[in-house]
Amino acid sequence: MNPRQLQQMAQQMQRQMQKIQEELGNEFVEGTAGSYITVTMNGHREIKGITIAPEIVDPEDIETLQDLLLTAINDASQKAQELAEKRLGPLTGGMKIPGMF
Repeated sequence: MNPRQLQQMAQQMQRQMQKIQEELGNEFVEGTAGSYITVTMNGHREIKGITIAPEIVDPEDIETLQDLLLTAINDASQKAQELAEKRLGPLTGGMKIPGMF
């Protein structure tokens, strides 16, 4: 393979990665903490929505609400990472590219 072909392949791969990154911004996952809290996050790990069941809101027990919220956010973040790995995996051959995952 000559250097020009290699450069063309690299440019094509870069375009594909950019396209996938754009698509990830429009794909959503949901993280949950039981049936009490749902966090919606896109493939870039940006939180787009939070739903909290009214019965879990207790002014006397804010700590439980905070713990459930953290659980839901971490769940959504893990799912967003898995989504990115799934979309980018075929392109990167399973390699972990710093800053991508």
